[in-house]
Amino acid sequence: MGSFFKECEHPESRWSKCPHNYTIRYRNASGRQTEESGFSNQDLAIARLAEVYHARKNSPMSQHKAERIKKYGGMQFSAYTAEWLKGQRHQSPTSLRNIDSILKNRLLPAFGSRRMGTFDHKVVEAFITDMERNGIGLAAQKNAFIRLKAILQDAHRLGLYEDSPLEGVQPPQYDAERAVIPSLSQLHGIRTAGDDVFRLVAELMSGCGLRNGEAYAVNTNNIVADDIYRVSEQVNQATKHYARLKHRKADEYRDVPLPTRTRHAIEWYADTHGTVDGYLLCNPKDITLAMPHHIISGQWQRIKASGQVDVPEGMVLYGLRHFFASNCLSNGIPITDVAEWMGHRDVKITFKYYRHLMPGSISRAAELLNLGLAA
Repeated sequence: MGSFFKECEHPESRWSKCPHNYTIRYRNASGRQTEESGFSNQDLAIARLAEVYHARKNSPMSQHKAERIKKYGGMQFSAYTAEWLKGQRHQSPTSLRNIDSILKNRLLPAFGSRRMGTFDHKVVEAFITDMERNGIGLAAQKNAFIRLKAILQDAHRLGLYEDSPLEGVQPPQYDAERAVIPSLSQLHGIRTAGDDVFRLVAELMSGCGLRNGEAYAVNTNNIVADDIYRVSEQVNQATKHYARLKHRKADEYRDVPLPTRTRHAIEWYADTHGTVDGYLLCNPKDITLAMPHHIISGQWQRIKASGQVDVPEGMVLYGLRHFFASNCLSNGIPITDVAEWMGHRDVKITFKYYRHLMPGSISRAAELLNLGLAA
């Protein structure tokens, strides 16, 4: 209902005898915390709180809220998400498939029968902890959290919770220590392992900073200059078809540096294996289709399991792309350029991921500034 108190220096045991007025605190009809002061005694303060409580309880807004809580609070998560999905018509077919996959594989197994009114921050935090304990990849953790967040925010807007069940929850965080990056000698071993397909992918990811799916969509027509490769599409992991780039519209692209070694790898593969409309990597069962993700990821797992190549402990295939960022930053290339080449929406993302790859940058900057000031 609310609370009453005094803001004077007297302890609560002396409030009834001290001359200072009482203050009350409550949430108004819009949910905002409100204070009123000037009550000469405790009875007047309590009477005002009761008045506010009954007015709020009997207001049409509160009655509608109570009806929503009654309808949705006891609804199971599985039923609620089925209704929520109907309102996601604005999502692209690919996004809807992604949502459906996350629901089936992550959220419904964890919350399917849980009543919507029982969610709080402890439930959400326990879910994140369970994913970490089960070794779920960080990207999968973040995707699951984003979808759960959207669903619970929708329920919060309906008034199911006084306080958001997401309040104070720390989402799955990128840990710089997770970015295992091979050394140059380790990279050489990895780039010469596997078949010609795997070697080309390794060259593209470590040389141009392409994402896995972008490397699978490599096309000779995208060599727009001897030292520039144009990234214009990727192979979508869910649909197994060519698709627009992540965070980009269908006709958008980004140009990235094309090292001579990487260009020679592309040209050698094209001369040796040929192309289909410029595409180098195709489905081995049907060359008119894109290269599926599982073919490369499966080969990567076999390379690591063989023990014949020095692969850093904990490294994933994406570590080849991390090498590109490390190589750029350690050679003094501005992080703004690296962010653009890697396709990050915001340089803050690049800084968050790769700040640890620039040790001593502040000290180095101080040295350079001293030289300029001394001139």
